[in-house]
Amino acid sequence: MKAIQVTQFGGPSVLVAADLPDPTPGQGEIAIDVTHAAVGLIDVFFRQGLFEDVPGMPKPPFIPGLEAAGSVRALGEGVTGFTVGEQVVAMSAGSGTGGYASVYIAKASFAVSIESFGIDPALAVAVVPNAAMAYVALTSIAHLCAGESVLVHGALGGFSAAFAGIARQLGASRVVGTVRASKLEAGRNTKLPYDQIVDSAGLPGILGDEKFDVVIDPVGGAIRSHSLAFMKHGSRLIVCGNASGDWEHQVRTNDLWGSGITVSGFNAGAYLPMHPQVVRPALEAALRAVASGLGETEVDVLPLHEAAVAHERMDDRALNGRIVLAP
Repeated sequence: MKAIQVTQFGGPSVLVAADLPDPTPGQGEIAIDVTHAAVGLIDVFFRQGLFEDVPGMPKPPFIPGLEAAGSVRALGEGVTGFTVGEQVVAMSAGSGTGGYASVYIAKASFAVSIESFGIDPALAVAVVPNAAMAYVALTSIAHLCAGESVLVHGALGGFSAAFAGIARQLGASRVVGTVRASKLEAGRNTKLPYDQIVDSAGLPGILGDEKFDVVIDPVGGAIRSHSLAFMKHGSRLIVCGNASGDWEHQVRTNDLWGSGITVSGFNAGAYLPMHPQVVRPALEAALRAVASGLGETEVDVLPLHEAAVAHERMDDRALNGRIVLAP
């Protein structure tokens, strides 16, 4: 199979094309002939070696990529509910590798058919897995109720963008996003179901005295501290990333106690394998959201051999949506 490997930790140039043996599915797995693979910020962090000392994290040489779409190539032992040739989208069950290739091995329980939904596979792989994770974060961690309000930082980012549609699907009364000034124009033109998108540089004052029931923060740094100004007794802050790259930031726990608010971490790679029962309903909810037009994010498709170009763009934070690779 064709694949892109991280040959050593470093910049985008460490992404190298390789011809490797075709993998075969094991028990409970399916093999997918990949048509599209999503590029995510976590791929960048893995490539840079930010988690090289964390047990279980990938070490070179490895194939990046958490999400893939394509047709079922083969079924592993014990797999039911899928047929060879069926169009599917799959997400990682925890390893976070393997997507940048012409063949991807997925746990069958972490894959879902898109055959009857008429969804473009590039959009499906760009949105469905992230929307499924957003669904889990909003239901199992934030316990979002109909009528509550949601604030999403980094509103056009790959993961963040999925929260708006899922929040709407769950009955949120108001969904507001924040972005950097350079992304405001894209925010004004987005089809994502935000009520308002504001410049994050104006936080916290730009939203006046408005408070939110749930705040989604995949950005970190100063924005995480600003988030406390938008919270009231009973509000929940979900920490689900660190796009800012500020690994030293801290939140004062006495501020949480004094305000009666909750801060919870959500790491899908750790949470989903420990709670596999949430994956199927999350994927089904994500499919419904995308099929109903709640996930219309911007998607750029590049050929697989331009994976390094994709990572350069990720490093520059010059995206308003997602990049997808096509083997």
